[in-house]
Amino acid sequence: MLKRVLIGLMAIAAVGFGVFWWLTIPAHVAAVAMPAYQANVANGQTMFNAGGCSSCHAVPDQPDRLKLGGGLAIPSPFGTFYAPNVSPDPNDGIGRWSEADFVTAVAKGTSPSGAHYYPAFPYTSYQRAKIEDVRDLFAYLKTLPAVQGRARDHDMPFPFNIRRALGIWKLLFLDGKPFTPDPSQSASWNRGAYLVNGFGHCAECHSPRNFLGGIIAAQRFAGGPNPEGEGWVPNITQKGSLAEWSVKDIAYFLKTGELPEGDKASGSMGRVIRNTSQLSPQDQHAMAEYLKSLPPVEGPPRPKRKIEQDGK
Repeated sequence: MLKRVLIGLMAIAAVGFGVFWWLTIPAHVAAVAMPAYQANVANGQTMFNAGGCSSCHAVPDQPDRLKLGGGLAIPSPFGTFYAPNVSPDPNDGIGRWSEADFVTAVAKGTSPSGAHYYPAFPYTSYQRAKIEDVRDLFAYLKTLPAVQGRARDHDMPFPFNIRRALGIWKLLFLDGKPFTPDPSQSASWNRGAYLVNGFGHCAECHSPRNFLGGIIAAQRFAGGPNPEGEGWVPNITQKGSLAEWSVKDIAYFLKTGELPEGDKASGSMGRVIRNTSQLSPQDQHAMAEYLKSLPPVEGPPRPKRKIEQDGK
């Protein structure tokens, strides 16, 4: 009897493991699925700036934002990630990647070796990008200087270091849907929506997350705890501080980092401005137009600051 029970349990475990393995197979974009295409490098540069690629991938503590040797530490509740080298270096960067490898990484979150990328690489937003724009970005990256040096491995405790389990996470939070324009809105608004929700990945920082690290859809753009562990990311819907800003104010902020009251963006937002400042005035306005249109959404309650007691 005991033998039958053990055999039954082993069979159930084997089936369960098989289902898990099947559900977590990393997705790929086949090269044959992409038709012949003449890349637009200038557009690739625009996507590079909209995506803020240098904010994470530029070598820290040096002034050249185009030296994409990686190494930046990105803390999170799940461990510390280290941005990889995405320069054209053939040994330490992406110099030997095919175009299909790059599209697969950006749109599916899968590495050339077939492993899941952690969503610190914001492919949940990048999946909205047009394949042509992703291909243009790859062409632009290949024009940048090759940088030697490979970033250290991520510091992830168990069970978060089991990459295969990210396949389940992707089933929950990676829907594979491209950006769909809203025909009731202007071309400028749709351009802004595309940049903000796609390569711009603004919601990745400006939204609260659940215990699995997925964005809470009902509070998208409503701010919350800084994913890097320090401070609070503001609500950028019309329930937050942007309610008092005009479209012109937002566009000027994306260009200069200057707030209407005279302060200037710093920290991680300062790094974002280094990229958005490189966009055309038309794209800055488009993003501002879309952001200003976001309906008011109540964000999570912000913790009250602790008041120091003086004993009196």
